[in-house]
Amino acid sequence: MRGYRAIKYTLFIFCYFFWVVSAVLTAVGIYAKIAKEKDVVDTLTLDPALLLIVVGSIMFLVTFLGCFGALRNATCLLKTFLGILVAVLLLQIAAGVVGYLFTDMVMERTEKLMMKAIFRYREDQDLENAIDFIQKKFQCCGVESYKDWSQNAYFECSDTNPSLEACGVPFSCCVHLQNQTVLNTMCGYGMQQLDKHSAAQDVFTIGCLEKIVWWAKNNLLLVAGLTGGLLLLEVCMICLAAAQISRIKKVQRLKEQNAARGSSERKDSYWYPAFADFDDNET
Repeated sequence: MRGYRAIKYTLFIFCYFFWVVSAVLTAVGIYAKIAKEKDVVDTLTLDPALLLIVVGSIMFLVTFLGCFGALRNATCLLKTFLGILVAVLLLQIAAGVVGYLFTDMVMERTEKLMMKAIFRYREDQDLENAIDFIQKKFQCCGVESYKDWSQNAYFECSDTNPSLEACGVPFSCCVHLQNQTVLNTMCGYGMQQLDKHSAAQDVFTIGCLEKIVWWAKNNLLLVAGLTGGLLLLEVCMICLAAAQISRIKKVQRLKEQNAARGSSERKDSYWYPAFADFDDNET
């Protein structure tokens, strides 16, 4: 009995934690979406707010099935929860295998997606903040190089571009000095007109795709640990759900057997009414 309770409440705690996290993600995504102006980016791959809403909603539904199923011993909900987790785990493993076997294709698709994000820069505040964060964090600029920013209408380096930022790069590409306290948002102006050596004194010239790949290779143990930890957590939740389903079915079988045994015993035995009058002459 104690083992069953441990399984039940451990699964409930795991599911409840991720249920709360998913609710927060969904709420943040909805708030960001409402706060945006109209006619902004609304594609799943390029809109961080929409991505938060979709991912948070799916997590909320799945973890709710696990929470309610574990708490109420509902095998149908637990089976659905178990099936979804198994499907997600298999999809993750398949994605990892495909990514390893077709690295060039994955890199090409990633490059196209990042270039599309640069093209949409300034159309969505959340997307703009995400790109600026990546460029600051990894000290990079553009996808392949800083001149990729010509793909954006505001930074396009041409004589016909009326933008004040023409031939420039975002301020997040700028190299910040150690003792710099005031942020110079105009530090990237005109940098695309300079050669790589000259521009490198003021802005990062290496693309973000190369920097991210380089970071992943140099932090392989951290990446592998996070990935393995996530997969291990999913496997643990799968095992807990399967164990609880097995225990519930076992208890149900025992109840059915006891009920069948009790009914057969009642049929075999004859019970006289209390204080009944017996006539010895009756045959």
